[in-house]
Amino acid sequence: MATFTNQAQLTYRDTTTNSNIAVGEILEVLSVSKTAVSNVYGANDTITYIISIVNSGGTNIAGLTLTDNLGAYAFGDGVLVPLTYTDGTIRYYVNGVLQPAPTATAVGNLEVSGISVPANGNATLVYEVSTNAFAPLALDSTITNTATVSGSGIGPVSDTETVNAINAPSLTITKSISPVPVNDNGTVTYTFVIQNTGNVPVVATDNAFITDLFNPILTNVTATFNGVLWTEGTEYNYNETTGLFETVASNITVPAATYTQDPQTGVWSVTPGTSTLVVTGTI
Repeated sequence: MATFTNQAQLTYRDTTTNSNIAVGEILEVLSVSKTAVSNVYGANDTITYIISIVNSGGTNIAGLTLTDNLGAYAFGDGVLVPLTYTDGTIRYYVNGVLQPAPTATAVGNLEVSGISVPANGNATLVYEVSTNAFAPLALDSTITNTATVSGSGIGPVSDTETVNAINAPSLTITKSISPVPVNDNGTVTYTFVIQNTGNVPVVATDNAFITDLFNPILTNVTATFNGVLWTEGTEYNYNETTGLFETVASNITVPAATYTQDPQTGVWSVTPGTSTLVVTGTI
């Protein structure tokens, strides 16, 4: 609720005296709230926002415009926008009833025009955005964006919402074989590369492990992890009858990714954390 003050002056016979300061209040009939369906995000992720506009007055309000700054933040001498509006996703409800989609344009900000809110009623806008190359992903990163509703004779009202980067590992694994081809009774090497594009490392207490059923079955198996020779029965187990290879849980660890923002363009790049398991044996 906004307040305003006013003070009068009385002048007589070259004398001026001030009145008391009167304080008034402006009851805003329009309010807005902004909520993200999920408060976490990742790379190239989708975020759904819900904008609720409430008219507590007795008169219909038409011709409103919603402006969403899409998380814009200062960078150098300019501004970067980490969210991109997904065309065609906007939905517009009045008192819970779906209406024809209003006009939505996104050049920098997202602007939605032609919004009406009935007396003692509400309007709801739902739309999707996606994170882009300017969205920070490092540990404890956030995106805060502001939605503002304005119109002729209506003071702008706004609300902000903050979403948080997912703080977790994100692993992929690739396997390669060398040499190709390999001679019968020859030595073959399997290389497993584990990459972590997440902002949290995989540590011993995460109990990560790898299993592989070698076919053909290998003999004389040795294993190294990040260049360190492993001991069978301690870091891994291998069954020469079935060909089942298993690492012992807690021995697979992978560092977190590192994130770098280009000082010129503001684009974020990701360098995955990497660990390598190498298994060698005889076919």
